Amino acid sequence: MGGRPSSPLNKQQQQCLRGQVDAQLRNFLPCYRGQLAASKLPRVREHRGPLTQLRGHPPRWQPVFCVLRGDGRLEWFSHEEEYESGARPLGSTVLTGYALLTSQREYLRLLHALCPGSSEDHAQEDPDSLLEVPVSSPLFLQHPFRQHLCFSATTREAQRAWRLALQGGIRLRGTVLQRSQAPAARAFLDAVRLYRQHRGHFGDDDVTLGSDAEVLAAVLMRELLPALRAQTPPSLRGAGRARAWAWTELLDAVHTVVLARVSAGLRAFQPEKDELLASLERTIRPDVDHTLQLRAGLAGRLRTDVQGLLESCLRQEVDAQLPRVTRTLLSTVEAAIEALRTLLAQGMDRLCRHLRQNPSGARLRREVYSFAEMPWDPERMHTCYREAERARGRLGQLVAPFGFLGMQGLVFGAQDLAQQLMADAVATFLQLADQCLTTALDCDQAAQQLEKVRGRVLKKFKSDSSSGQRKFIQGWVSCIFLPFVLSQLEQSCKKELPEFEGDVLAVGSQALTIEGIYEDVIRGVLLQRINRDEETDPQRERGACPTQPGSGAEVQPLCPLLPSGTFRS
Repeated sequence: MGGRPSSPLNKQQQQCLRGQVDAQLRNFLPCYRGQLAASKLPRVREHRGPLTQLRGHPPRWQPVFCVLRGDGRLEWFSHEEEYESGARPLGSTVLTGYALLTSQREYLRLLHALCPGSSEDHAQEDPDSLLEVPVSSPLFLQHPFRQHLCFSATTREAQRAWRLALQGGIRLRGTVLQRSQAPAARAFLDAVRLYRQHRGHFGDDDVTLGSDAEVLAAVLMRELLPALRAQTPPSLRGAGRARAWAWTELLDAVHTVVLARVSAGLRAFQPEKDELLASLERTIRPDVDHTLQLRAGLAGRLRTDVQGLLESCLRQEVDAQLPRVTRTLLSTVEAAIEALRTLLAQGMDRLCRHLRQNPSGARLRREVYSFAEMPWDPERMHTCYREAERARGRLGQLVAPFGFLGMQGLVFGAQDLAQQLMADAVATFLQLADQCLTTALDCDQAAQQLEKVRGRVLKKFKSDSSSGQRKFIQGWVSCIFLPFVLSQLEQSCKKELPEFEGDVLAVGSQALTIEGIYEDVIRGVLLQRINRDEETDPQRERGACPTQPGSGAEVQPLCPLLPSGTFRS
């Protein structure tokens, strides 16, 4: 669990994996090119402190000093002094794709279920075997394709602080593509979806969490898993948990090879991608209006052809559940937004009180910086994030019949939404305060001005929420139902598409594909259903800002303009 052992894969096995990755890239990159024709990371508050880690061969608990970097990378050192001196860490990992468990019993159940092949009798294991002794304040980081990381904190308070920090880092790394404003990120996600649909996988899930290379590596790992389990490699010796850990080491070795090869393939594709985008810019932009007109005409004809089958599918399969799913999503978002509004109002009220009661520049400056850091304070934001988690089980049951398994991404999206909204509100408050506060005002006058700013911020918050929540609901309801509807119409409607291929080719634009137009037609009709459901719900109150699949919403680091004198460092 510390230093990486020698790989359990021989050179022939590694070469075979590289060949499989190359084959995947050959199949995937055409989808990516087609979608190109049609990110920045926010910061995480750095967290560090002593933990104990299960590492070594054989594994044993050893003290380490851990650091969670602002980009969501976790590092561990032998001692704090090594971190302070800038020494290389004993190990490190980006948190993409990990799940955090704080129950030893739950982790052991997961570990028992991991090992492929016949299941051993765990009761016959040595009493001193892996994780047999109860662990105080554990932090288990589990990944479907990577070696697990097992830590333990010294106190429950330290465990809670690390839990909140690690959960933030996992979310940060997972939603990088979803938050990106770059068209290429949207094209990549669409390409992954089409690539998987061509292989018969229509349901949305969490495979798209991570960077482009991490997503493609996860897609291929899922394809490789059945064969890996069937092989029962000789390296999986031992029984019970030891055998399960050997399995995670094997998966980690395979994933390392796959990720490196995918990363190299995408880097090699970058020059072609840049050239393609430049070419598209030259050829599409001058004639974009004409192209859009032709596209609208083709979409209208295609919709007429598929309308009957589509409406029948929606009435029979979707209409009964659409209102329930929408209301459940809505209640989840509204609860998070209400918690967020309360937190924001309390923060602004606290600043007003300090300005009246403690006009000391140093004390007030600390309060201002604390307020400015609130969007990245996992402890204060936890109440809002928790509301997004509450509906996971209930909503998961509602959407599972439609093949939607992307609940982690949905929860992350709601939490990104809360963070973005808080960041916007904090930045607005500080900017307006900078404009209205002057040295000519006494403390009471300044506090009165801040209270006026408070009212303007809350009013803007409400306005942003009204439009943003609708986008969030529409985006995720579409993600839940669109793949299902496409799968239901796969055999009946797609046979109509070849009739339109000639018309698309006649347009002569790389940006138009008959498959893309067909999906947009289905999406448009589905969105009409969603809007109709919203309009018929009299209890609907909108109040959120958007972080939806493909919305391009990002949480930007704040560099607030602090007011002159009192509000400036």
